Amino acid sequence: MNKRITSAIILLFLPFLANASIDETINNTLAPYLNKFTQIIFAQIPLFGTTVPWVVIWLVIAASFFTIYFKFINLRTFGHGLALMRGKYDYSKAPGEVTHFQALSTALSGTVGLGNIAGVAAAVGIGGAGATFWMIVCGFLGMSSKFVECTLGVKYRDILPNGHVHGGPMRYLTKGFAEKNMAGFGKVLAVIFAIMCVGGSFGGGNMFQVNQALEQVVAVTGGEGSFLSDNGWLFGIVVAVLVGITIIGGIKSIGRVTSKLVPFMGIIYVAAGLVVILMNINHVPDAFGAIIDGAFSFESAFGGLIGVLIVGFQRAAFSNEAGIGSASIAHSAVKTDYPVTEGLVALYEPFIDTVIVCTITALVIGIAGFIPDEPTKGMGIALTSAAFGSAISWFPYVLTIAAVLFAFSTMLAWSYYGLRAFNFLFGHSKGVDMTYNILFLTFIIIGSSMSLSAVIDFSDAMIFAMSIPNLIGLYFLAPVVKKELNKYMSKIKSGEIKPTKS
Repeated sequence: MNKRITSAIILLFLPFLANASIDETINNTLAPYLNKFTQIIFAQIPLFGTTVPWVVIWLVIAASFFTIYFKFINLRTFGHGLALMRGKYDYSKAPGEVTHFQALSTALSGTVGLGNIAGVAAAVGIGGAGATFWMIVCGFLGMSSKFVECTLGVKYRDILPNGHVHGGPMRYLTKGFAEKNMAGFGKVLAVIFAIMCVGGSFGGGNMFQVNQALEQVVAVTGGEGSFLSDNGWLFGIVVAVLVGITIIGGIKSIGRVTSKLVPFMGIIYVAAGLVVILMNINHVPDAFGAIIDGAFSFESAFGGLIGVLIVGFQRAAFSNEAGIGSASIAHSAVKTDYPVTEGLVALYEPFIDTVIVCTITALVIGIAGFIPDEPTKGMGIALTSAAFGSAISWFPYVLTIAAVLFAFSTMLAWSYYGLRAFNFLFGHSKGVDMTYNILFLTFIIIGSSMSLSAVIDFSDAMIFAMSIPNLIGLYFLAPVVKKELNKYMSKIKSGEIKPTKS
């Protein structure tokens, strides 16, 4: 079997090897198809004198609704979520595969990635400093969406005889709607989500990640004209091998790696950003002032107030994935008897991802004076790297390490998301798993060979498309979540559920 798979991969890439530029061939072949799909997902509708991608409005309205429906759950249960994350309510005999912290780490590894580095730079490049403010607002609202979907992920999960957990939107759309005598509709939504999730795992889950990691590596190893800049597919092969070695062990292996890697890479990046900020502490008030002024300016770089808001919300949604449904796949594997506990832990994802990490990135760019005067599309990690490098010359090397680790951990998480969606569509077998893993690793190589504009547009489109069936499900099943929340909180207040650690 392994020999046949190896031969198939060689045959797949043989036509490319005959050309002078593999990177150029891959990009020119795939870009036209990716662009057509992107145009559908980001179709514009008129609003307040400008045009808005309809899918962004779809996400923001949902996040706002859940925030109000659950009475600002994103703020009032913040402390209890921290206690759960620290393991104060962990029960070793509860069903599941990973702890609250491991589940959060795996999900964070899928969100705290290059969207925080390259995505913020893209938002600032297009919308100016004000886009940062709306990213933070979107992050707070997104905490509520994340709570709902991750609670449902645990509520409707399937635990197989071998102990493996299968959860996420595929399960709660199917089983939740069946409870409402709408099984057919739920099944259709679940299939649509699974297809988009598989595509999202290939796009934002690895193509975008490896593409931007490569860009940063090239920047510190010679720039344009260097060996890797013309042979990005070789970098992709190395990354694919490392990812492949890790994902063989499934969610337990991924959880062990991400629970160590995510805190480590987060500390590296946040510490680097704080050093730059502290070195320029006298410029911080001006940077915050530019963010606030730009957020409410009618003469901002991109279409005034509404334009800046749109850019900020769009990049925040791509970064924290609230309402997308992907994180619920990882959270569903948690060891718990109470589904709502994982929803309360999941609240921290958008907060850490958007409110903390994205803000630090934006401040570094603003303090360094790298916010462009005119809208500039296609600016990614290079802008962030230049901002860091302006403070301390060797910081781009630190950023390179962080970028590669971010990309690697994100690919691990999304390989799991995509595999579970693939399993839902084609069943559970070693052959099915192997087929998906080969496809996923192949797209890592493709992503390292394409231009940023094609990759980032396709990545956005596939991931945003997942929100369509997912949010329909969240609206219908929100009362189920409220019932679970009320039941759990009453047991906490009565003392029926007690901490296992002081």
